[in-house]
Amino acid sequence: MAEERKKDTRHRMILEDRERMSITGVIDVLSFDEESIIAETEKGMLILRGNNMHVGKLNLDEGEVSVDGLIDTIEYSEGGISKGKNSFLNRIFK
Repeated sequence: MAEERKKDTRHRMILEDRERMSITGVIDVLSFDEESIIAETEKGMLILRGNNMHVGKLNLDEGEVSVDGLIDTIEYSEGGISKGKNSFLNRIFK
């Protein structure tokens, strides 16, 4: 069923005034706090950075996430997550 959702869902981001963002095509939210949100999307790893960020809506069955707060940076990474020394998460949390 996850494979069907992945094929049917499009990845889209809508940013309003750098304070609200709606994201579709989200597979999983790996980490979030007030300064960063890391999510796996259909198009790669998505990293949002900012201030006072909160996940307002989280519906992984539909692949939808909404974020509130000041968004400063939107970044994609093609790399997956591993637990090695040069892993994606280790590079982010240096």
